Amino acid sequence: MSITRLHSNERLSAAALFGQLVFLSGQVPTLARDIREQTREVLGKIDALLAEAGSDKSQLLSATIYLKDIAADFEAMNEVWSAWLVPGHVPTRTTLQAELARPGVRVEITVIAVRG
Repeated sequence: MSITRLHSNERLSAAALFGQLVFLSGQVPTLARDIREQTREVLGKIDALLAEAGSDKSQLLSATIYLKDIAADFEAMNEVWSAWLVPGHVPTRTTLQAELARPGVRVEITVIAVRG
């Protein structure tokens, strides 16, 4: 089986497809805003990449969510996340606090999904 990579540069690919699996790299917001807006923007990016890869959020297997400040942002991020999910199709999930790449970034999300 071959690997297909989407939107690659010298450091990473936005997505890697192997068989029926879709692996997304961590998606981050591009503008510094509050956690709800950042989460919505990131989930929109995930929707777009999954669609390009032939999948969608109902096919999620796993998600990892990184928050800059879990105490301050967990509840608000969870509200947006829960509203975005397809009922009955929720993935496994890990959420943790991490120092993120840029000062204004409050959330980064990576997912694995099935396609086809």
